[in-house]
Amino acid sequence: MESDMSRRVIAEFFGTWWLVLGGCGAAVLSATFPNTGIGFLGVAFAFGLTVLTMAYAVGHISGGHFNPAVTIGLWTAGRCASKHVIPYIIAQVIGAIVAALVLWLIASGKPGWVAGGFASNGYGDLSPGKYGLGSCFISEVVMTFFFLFVIIGTTSKGAAAGFAGIPIGLTLTLIHLVSIPVTNTSVNPARSTGPALFAGGEFIAQLWLFWIAPIIGAVIAGLLSRWMYETEAIVETVVVEERRVTT
Repeated sequence: MESDMSRRVIAEFFGTWWLVLGGCGAAVLSATFPNTGIGFLGVAFAFGLTVLTMAYAVGHISGGHFNPAVTIGLWTAGRCASKHVIPYIIAQVIGAIVAALVLWLIASGKPGWVAGGFASNGYGDLSPGKYGLGSCFISEVVMTFFFLFVIIGTTSKGAAAGFAGIPIGLTLTLIHLVSIPVTNTSVNPARSTGPALFAGGEFIAQLWLFWIAPIIGAVIAGLLSRWMYETEAIVETVVVEERRVTT
């Protein structure tokens, strides 16, 4: 059991590391590169691809959360054991910080490089589009809600087996396409924490929103999913009981 937990935690660590390094790395290193910058469209796909690739690489080990809000949302939905919640979140945050450190070391090797926001999330003056606190809060709650709604739906019984990573990755891409101008897109407290620690100042002061709002959205999705899939669970139980009687 101890070795199983270790494998799960390590999977979450590396999965979150890759998500932050790939997604934030695209924003910091490639988005505005002269003449060939990938822009926020490229950044959106970078985040989606990190989740897609790691979902298939280690999702079968830990479930492929890579996000404290996802872990809490799945726990709320009854899809994550209580004993996994805290270890997963710790691994995710550490993975995000390590990724931000590696990204800082790479980016700072360029002469004249200025960190700026370092792909951090923010509201008000720190929002890419200067959106206010209320707009940013609603955006993070709603976007995280739909992210969890898709995750839970595509990994439920009856969904196409083995393909969940594709819609989940595409959903995260779509979320970034919509909300990069608003908050620079978090929907992931660990992803927000790593870069903010290196950007410093007000970015750290605003971290509270990018923990609270995603978790609220995830919990709402988890509770709704419990209700939506309750009938499915009852039907499954009845089928099992009927099979026992007939055999």
